[in-house]
Amino acid sequence: MQRRTRLILLAVLLALCASAAIVFLRMKAPPAIAQLLPECDAIVFLNLKPVRAATHFDRNPSPRAPAFQQFIDATGIVPERDIDSAAFALHHMQDPSGPNGPTAFSEIFRGRFDSPRLTHYLASLASSQESYAGHILYSIPSEGRTLRVTLLDSDMIAASNMPTPEQIHSMLDRRRTSFFSPAGPSLLNARFGDVPALSSVWAIGQLALPLSAHGQLSAFGVALPLSAESTFVASLRFTTALHLRIDQMTRTDAEATQSVQSLTTLLLLLRNLQPTARSDEEVALRQFVESISIQQHGERASLTATIPPELLKHLDTLQPAAP
Repeated sequence: MQRRTRLILLAVLLALCASAAIVFLRMKAPPAIAQLLPECDAIVFLNLKPVRAATHFDRNPSPRAPAFQQFIDATGIVPERDIDSAAFALHHMQDPSGPNGPTAFSEIFRGRFDSPRLTHYLASLASSQESYAGHILYSIPSEGRTLRVTLLDSDMIAASNMPTPEQIHSMLDRRRTSFFSPAGPSLLNARFGDVPALSSVWAIGQLALPLSAHGQLSAFGVALPLSAESTFVASLRFTTALHLRIDQMTRTDAEATQSVQSLTTLLLLLRNLQPTARSDEEVALRQFVESISIQQHGERASLTATIPPELLKHLDTLQPAAP
């Protein structure tokens, strides 16, 4: 009897250990939809559930553009309410001045969708359709490019505006074999370990792609003292506040030192140019700027800051784009 009891206790203990190991591995592993992305130069991931809970941007939607309202009426999808997570792959185009521009995108959205209504809407816009791996790919003309869209599953949509269907084929292939080989793109494997735990929003890779012009990184028309070829890891993490962290991975300690010195000079200039805060938004913006800290850790230049809740309220004015 005692031996049987010990065996039962041992079996329970092993089951608990196995469950704990599975939970730990899932916490350390990249999000499933990010693992389905194709090879790329940068990745951006958003877990919108905590963002929605913190900002309530779904409760006060901004006025709809006609095309956006048409998308909602046709599909029943309200992105602020129905999309729970999204993963984007950024692809650098060899000819930045070509018809496809400097950057193309592949993306996956996960949430709640009415599949029949969505497929009917996509079919009404598509100039052609293709069958691949048991899925229908809809080719939709969009701003001089072709946007290919497919339903990966009942709760996942994939799209890509790359010139060829290779990337969306790759996402379908990864979805079919994800149980056996969930590794994902090489960039995700190389850098996801640098993303702080519990980050709701993060990005890795050459994030300068959409912000660079002629090899110079700029934001809001201001040239930044950073190389457009630099690799970054950026994250937003919700704890008692919203914490921003951006790490620049450099090749040498000297390069990291130069970045820190340049950014510190720019930060001092920004603080000196801050106007007298009058509105709640201006006060929150000043608090954000004052919270910015720039440090060096070996070959890494790091910027950290705290984003006040008042600034998050202005997310209510953001309107997502329809496919």
